[in-house]
Amino acid sequence: MRFATYAPAHPSQAAARDRLAALAADLGRAPRRGLFRRAAPPPRSVYLDGGFGVGKTHLLASLWHAVDGAGERAAYASFAELVALVGALSLPRAVESLSGVRLVCIDEFELDDPANTRLVANLLGQLVAAGATVAATSNTLPGQLGEGRFDADRFRREIETLAASFDVATVEGEDYRHRDGRAPAPWPDAEVEAAAGAAAGTATLDRWDDLVAHLGTLHPVRYRALAEDLDAAYLLRVRPVPDLPDALRVAYLIDVLYDAEVAVGLSGCDVGALFGPELLRTGYAKVLGRATSRLGALLREGSEALDARRARPAAPG
Repeated sequence: MRFATYAPAHPSQAAARDRLAALAADLGRAPRRGLFRRAAPPPRSVYLDGGFGVGKTHLLASLWHAVDGAGERAAYASFAELVALVGALSLPRAVESLSGVRLVCIDEFELDDPANTRLVANLLGQLVAAGATVAATSNTLPGQLGEGRFDADRFRREIETLAASFDVATVEGEDYRHRDGRAPAPWPDAEVEAAAGAAAGTATLDRWDDLVAHLGTLHPVRYRALAEDLDAAYLLRVRPVPDLPDALRVAYLIDVLYDAEVAVGLSGCDVGALFGPELLRTGYAKVLGRATSRLGALLREGSEALDARRARPAAPG
């Protein structure tokens, strides 16, 4: 993903692209040095707020590539991966591991519990104080983080401190992943099994209930290993997820598959029915909506490959 390949479909998208391109240029300039000069302050952190499917992740990845390509130290992680890093290393060691990084990119920034609120506020406060610039994407304005998920008012100081660290750029527009209509319909079981057997690259075939149960045995930070070097994932008898913990695990796995550009083929329920109305009334509705949008895009990619295979003439027997 690069700035050059981003195609804005709304004026706010073009403005966000230009804002991040300018930030990349600022970060790519060597800091002022000399006995009689003070170090230039780091550029202000940027927070891309907007609905799912408007290209925020594309822009964030483009920023990381531009800064990293200019030879500056830059880090990129999802919010869940950042929290997992601190959990694995401890806060002091996580800060030490990111020492000297000029840019920290955080995709899908969310606060889902009090511990994460304090942890992230401390981490980002120390990184910014040390001279780092943070760029983040989210479906929620920074001052509204945590609402509907825990007693956010008890942590208003931490949330307001986080919000004050960012300049907010709102990205508007429709979900580009579904501009051509709704997600493709699920496939028959036989088509899923046949596609898995004929896959040219590395592919997996799993029953949905087995996969959901397996996710419950893993820490989410380990989900990325499931998608490593994977070209396609085929799922049999997908059905609606009954409870919130499983829904959030599934949503995080979808994020991992989407980041890894893994095509999906599935049988069972429609993508839009994966998370029921009761789950979409919780404070996680935007997270689940994003996952539905992304899964539909991955299924469309898998369906295009299936249509191409169907169109090929049968080999002579």
